[in-house]
Amino acid sequence: MSRAVSSVSGEVSAGRRLVLHALGLGGMAALAVAAGLVPPARAAEEAPAWPKNAFAQKDQAHALDALYGKTLEASDKVSLDVPEIAENGAVVPVSVTTSLPNVTSISVLIPENPYTLAASYRLPEGTEPSVSCRLKMAKTSDVVVVVESAGKLYGAKKQVKVTLGGCGG
Repeated sequence: MSRAVSSVSGEVSAGRRLVLHALGLGGMAALAVAAGLVPPARAAEEAPAWPKNAFAQKDQAHALDALYGKTLEASDKVSLDVPEIAENGAVVPVSVTTSLPNVTSISVLIPENPYTLAASYRLPEGTEPSVSCRLKMAKTSDVVVVVESAGKLYGAKKQVKVTLGGCGG
């Protein structure tokens, strides 16, 4: 019986040491940050400006012009995965992938929403061209995806039927 008590006591002691060790490391890390020894993470110095004007557009043509200033051509190399029917327009899953090379941005437009441009992503060089998100849809609409690759715009679209609107409808 003394062995069982000794074994349990050893486990408690080992657990206590582990917790104290973790607290000590956390305290040292906090001191390093407070003393300025560990610099805070920063965004890229030359990050592009947020495209406020593009997000304010109410139709697809103006949103594309404000965001890219180029015309869009359909491509079978752009894959858009959205449900055919969205029972709740407040959380519609959207996934975009492409096999196009040198992708610099991916954007999602929903023409029937109050503001057409729903999401826009800038991709650093070497990033896998794939994004997933959940978007709000006011009513049944096409979902249009735009991929910028090697200076040209490629796209795909699919219609999503919304049974309960997510933009206050």
